Amino acid sequence: MKLLHVDSSILGAHSVSRLLTAEIVAAWVASHPDTQVKHLDLAVNAPAHFDANSIGIKTGLQAEPTEAQRRENAVSEQLVTQFLAADVLVIGAPLYNFSIPTQLKAWIDRLAQMGRTFKYTDKGPVGLAGGKTVIVASSRGGVYSTTDGGQAAEHQESYLKVVFGFFGITDVRFVRAEGLAMGDAVKAAALTSARSDIDVAVGKAAANQDNAAIAA
Repeated sequence: MKLLHVDSSILGAHSVSRLLTAEIVAAWVASHPDTQVKHLDLAVNAPAHFDANSIGIKTGLQAEPTEAQRRENAVSEQLVTQFLAADVLVIGAPLYNFSIPTQLKAWIDRLAQMGRTFKYTDKGPVGLAGGKTVIVASSRGGVYSTTDGGQAAEHQESYLKVVFGFFGITDVRFVRAEGLAMGDAVKAAALTSARSDIDVAVGKAAANQDNAAIAA
């Protein structure tokens, strides 16, 4: 089994999402010791933001791609190949300004490739990356999950669920720590709750992957 561990927080050792992804990966490996783990740190090595060069070769509008287009296409191919090879993804996704970090968005933009992670049919889009498990470590300074207004304001978990669903991934789980900027007591309670969620998320996700392996 292959696990891709993705971090995107810019806070380094002070990051709660990084703390949680490390604990999720450790829990997964404890239950599946033969898992191969690769780590992608998008705060250190993020792809360039999506631009004309990134998509140039994919459009087929030019007979001869430029050197910049070839270079950016190679980055996209490396990232989507790495993504498709993984059975399990553990993704650290802090809430920045109501959404995900731009580094994480840039990575997702490189994964969204027609013919690789999705296709269009006469009945609409179909995801091509099904069968994977995604566990997201979601961290937030405020509390967004308990009110309609908060849920409407966040474009972090909601976006990730939609985009991975678009890729065909139905097993998307969240380990959430929110209220982290609301005082030490609230932060401590949030971490305790998140750590409890790790056991549940890893246990259920592992059962899904084990069942899929048996079915295969």
